[in-house]
Amino acid sequence: MPSVIALDAMGSDKAPKPEIEGALQAARHHGVHVLLVGPEAHLRAELAHYPGARRLPIDVVHASEVIAMEDKVEAIRGKRDSSIRIGLRLVREGRAAGFVTAGNTGAAMATAKVVLGALPGVDRPALAAAFPTVLNTAAVLLDVGANVDCTAVNLEQFAVMGDIYCRSIFGMKRPRVGLLSIGEEEGKGNDLTREAFHLLKRLPINFIGNVEGRDLYNGHVDVIVADGFVGNVALKTSEGVARLVRAVLKETLKATITRQVGAYISRDAFADFKKRLDHTEYGGAPLLGVKGVCIITHGSSNTNAIKNAVRVAAEFAEGKVNEIIEQELAALSAPVST
Repeated sequence: MPSVIALDAMGSDKAPKPEIEGALQAARHHGVHVLLVGPEAHLRAELAHYPGARRLPIDVVHASEVIAMEDKVEAIRGKRDSSIRIGLRLVREGRAAGFVTAGNTGAAMATAKVVLGALPGVDRPALAAAFPTVLNTAAVLLDVGANVDCTAVNLEQFAVMGDIYCRSIFGMKRPRVGLLSIGEEEGKGNDLTREAFHLLKRLPINFIGNVEGRDLYNGHVDVIVADGFVGNVALKTSEGVARLVRAVLKETLKATITRQVGAYISRDAFADFKKRLDHTEYGGAPLLGVKGVCIITHGSSNTNAIKNAVRVAAEFAEGKVNEIIEQELAALSAPVST
């Protein structure tokens, strides 16, 4: 049976077009059954523009309200029939194996905590983002924004969840786990990282010590642990640098390639380069530590990002990542929760 994934059809900046087209591609290429969540009449009218949709496992679940990016906390709490809440409710009720949204990140995280709840042994769920490396592997950074202020125990839990995520989704047997700091030496960093260092050393994971910002991309570490403030700055800085490099390289190729054969070769090389740096290939950031699968992706997500976010949600559910996180946290000799 195909995995059933609920998709917030009204989340992205250009909704519902990217969501509908991404859902169609996920259903067509990955065999996922997608539940589009949003105003039913509107979504069915949009689906009518895609004749092939009727032959694919795509259904619509009505939600009368939408949470906008600019909505305040009070508005979010008041919208009990929002597409985010209805989608997460489908997961809680077992009607969907996972939920994907490109909508308001804060609303998605807050609603997931309320509707799904946290796994036993998890004080604070964390957002995990995948990065490409020079070795053509993936590195996972967490937290990238769910928790601005963290304790050392929170970072300890992030390390365990990141290790399990890499093993389950990327097939790594023994991921190398590093703590993001300002130096490799054990005593470097602030009070938080120094305390967390000692907690991570005692865990039954492959902890390699402190790592620095440059290690995000060199392939020397597989899981990078940070508090949500530092992690989010690293994520946004990386996205900006990636866009800069793509733009500069594209302009340089246009200015220097004159012969037709060389242009074709450079075009192929640039396409491969662009794909390796394309965050849409990774689909989105899973919210690790909640009782259900919740994938949060960019508001600017395009069709490819939505398709891959749905794929990641299905893989997360099929890999039973939450069950493994719960089991391994419970099995730790020292209690992980405060």
